[in-house]
Amino acid sequence: MIAERIAAGDLQLIEEERLREYVRGQRWYGSKTQELSSAHIVDGAVVRTEPPLLVVAIAEVRFHEGTHALYQLLLGLRPAEDGVDDAIGETDGWAIYDALADDALARELLSLMRRGASMQGVEGAVEFRAVDPTTIGGELGMRPAGVEQSNTSVVFGDELILKAYRRLEAGINPELELLRFLTDHGFPNIATLHGWYAYSGRPLEATLGILQQYVPNAEDGWELALDELEQRPEEFLTRLRRLGEVSGEMHTVLASDQGDPDFDPEEPSSEALALLTATVDEEIESIFVDLPESEAVEPIAGRGEEIRDILRLYSHVGAVGKAIRTHGDYHLGQTLWTGSDWVVIDFEGEPARSLAERRRKRSPLRDVAGMLRSFAYAASAVKILRGVDPPDGWEQRARQEFLDGYFGTVDRSLVPPTEEGRNRLLAIFELEKAVYELRYELNNRPDWVGIPVAGVMRLLEEATQ
Repeated sequence: MIAERIAAGDLQLIEEERLREYVRGQRWYGSKTQELSSAHIVDGAVVRTEPPLLVVAIAEVRFHEGTHALYQLLLGLRPAEDGVDDAIGETDGWAIYDALADDALARELLSLMRRGASMQGVEGAVEFRAVDPTTIGGELGMRPAGVEQSNTSVVFGDELILKAYRRLEAGINPELELLRFLTDHGFPNIATLHGWYAYSGRPLEATLGILQQYVPNAEDGWELALDELEQRPEEFLTRLRRLGEVSGEMHTVLASDQGDPDFDPEEPSSEALALLTATVDEEIESIFVDLPESEAVEPIAGRGEEIRDILRLYSHVGAVGKAIRTHGDYHLGQTLWTGSDWVVIDFEGEPARSLAERRRKRSPLRDVAGMLRSFAYAASAVKILRGVDPPDGWEQRARQEFLDGYFGTVDRSLVPPTEEGRNRLLAIFELEKAVYELRYELNNRPDWVGIPVAGVMRLLEEATQ
């Protein structure tokens, strides 16, 4: 039997070439530009022993450069004669397939959380936990949550949503950490945490997935912005003051527990701002060396030194407030509009950053800058995607509505005490975002390069004024 094979240390359930093909073909596989040299399962735990079986597996993929990455596989096993569609492989008469495509196995993960189960693998253990077992229903219908790039999510009966993390890094995922904290401290504008599961063993200790409240009939903040910019631009503006208030309340709650060292607000060192500006300065220098000749980048061509001078000017902020745990990747696409209020989602942080970086305490104004840049993107994207020009001054009005709500709500000890100091620190973070966007759009969406170029130009003009 499979359970006995795994318990004995035999983890080669899928032949290596087939495993490589499977991993390489998944949307959640994040190393498509690197050539795989090998792939194998380094640990697995049978968490359901009755057919269909369910195995939580950790797969290691290695690259020709000598690096490696770890991924979570959720494997279902049924007798091969059942005629399983889209099987990954077959072993000992069992067809192996993606367990999250199977209603029964997806619901089994909820059952394991409800029971607080712990299952031993070869090198470590998988533990399932519930915040309150009574809130996790049993016979709920299951469906995929939609297309995702780095994770896999399924919805249960429009009540709960399970997100399985695919690419694994050692340590607690910041999304679990922040959701647990905000849930415990009664912050209402999130999808409440209901449970999670994690792995602890020799390869690593890592969060494997979380279970949250599902928010039915909610509209994605980015899509809502485009729809209303196209049809009712004034209506979207009326919602942004409330989004600023929710953001300020979120940061205030995240800074409210001085007894928790992971969330206790900190006085940033003088070196912290210097390191930030040095990093941005280096990025500016790097990107302007390779800036292509094109009409889109012409407004900033040859102005790299001028932009670096502006950065140095902005760096004289004085008191900068506090460093706290933040959302880390804050923009309209990380929000939902319920019809009456905003819900903040996706607390993983920037996917390109390491887990340690995503857990770092930072100024809350970095989140604010991310949302302000999102307004700039919405105002330009509605022209690119929908062929509609936003009303004159819409972006500036959106910024002001959001900032009025934010600064009227956030604990003022968290931000610079003066308006000039707040504006300077915000400008540094916006410049950081715009320079990152410039590189991204040059490499991925040349037609969108004008958006970060306009952002850099606005900061230049404001500094000159």
